[in-house]
Amino acid sequence: MRLLVTGGCGFIGSNFIRHVFAHYGTAMITNVDALTYAGNPANLAGIAEKYGERYEFFHADIADAARMNALMEKHQFFAVVNFAAESHVDRSISGPQAFIHANVLGTATMLDCARRHGVRRFLQVSTDEVYGSLGPEGQFTEQSPIVPSSPYSASKASADLLALAHHHTYGQEVVITRCSNNYGPYQYPEKLIPLMIINALSDKPLPVYGDGLNVRDWIHVEDHCAAVFAAMMKGKPGEVYNVGSDGEMRNIDVVKMILAHLGKPESLIQYVQDRLGHDRRYAIDSSKAHEALGWKPRHQHTDGIRETIDWYVQNRAWWEPLLKKA
Repeated sequence: MRLLVTGGCGFIGSNFIRHVFAHYGTAMITNVDALTYAGNPANLAGIAEKYGERYEFFHADIADAARMNALMEKHQFFAVVNFAAESHVDRSISGPQAFIHANVLGTATMLDCARRHGVRRFLQVSTDEVYGSLGPEGQFTEQSPIVPSSPYSASKASADLLALAHHHTYGQEVVITRCSNNYGPYQYPEKLIPLMIINALSDKPLPVYGDGLNVRDWIHVEDHCAAVFAAMMKGKPGEVYNVGSDGEMRNIDVVKMILAHLGKPESLIQYVQDRLGHDRRYAIDSSKAHEALGWKPRHQHTDGIRETIDWYVQNRAWWEPLLKKA
């Protein structure tokens, strides 16, 4: 079985490649990545040497139809697993065009190429942010309306709708996963948890948006990767599967946990002007994935976040070069 993984040098994509090789001994992977600022080859250090011909890297933009067609002519892929995306909400507010290019045009190009070359499955990796913001109670289900709040989430919602349209129009075997907030190794330092860890280690202020009471459902990236693989293999074409861990925490409580684990004072917290259009709360109902895919998260979020803090403490050689580039 050969998989075409897009965005495989990013945070979740690289963890997915590691997960597949660790658990499925005959799988072969072609990783296509444009290596934009968050695509880091160091995320896959040692993979090519360890797995040899089972791993292949292809440097390209997924919106480049000529190059994607050439790649799919080279191999017969069982599935495309589409992680490639611009994903930072703040960047989408200041410059949405890059998000439309990668997330909408890129997905449309990959769907079309996969269909033309007989790729059996297309797994679209999406986000709970397409649902917008929740009130103080309840959870998003797969039937929740799509009400994106940011240019980022709007671009991902657009990609989801394109994927579903390809299923309904062409009969393409498309499956979509929508996941809650990920944490774990190899996450680019602009995101909340690694940013707070790295700032705390340097005794720098920890910027917290608004009142810090925004709620997110946190899931370990390894649990997300297991869910994506299960959806690729067992998901019903045309269906959406929500992926979460019932790990709701307020942002300020995550920040305080990081400070406590590192033995740093809460005086480092600095409240800053809230993000434009900031969603208040996300919560995911994953019961469909549990029942249909046989998947459940294995990490308890508070323990997993502490393990993640330790990973960043022990892996300065990975993240310090990224700060110099920023």
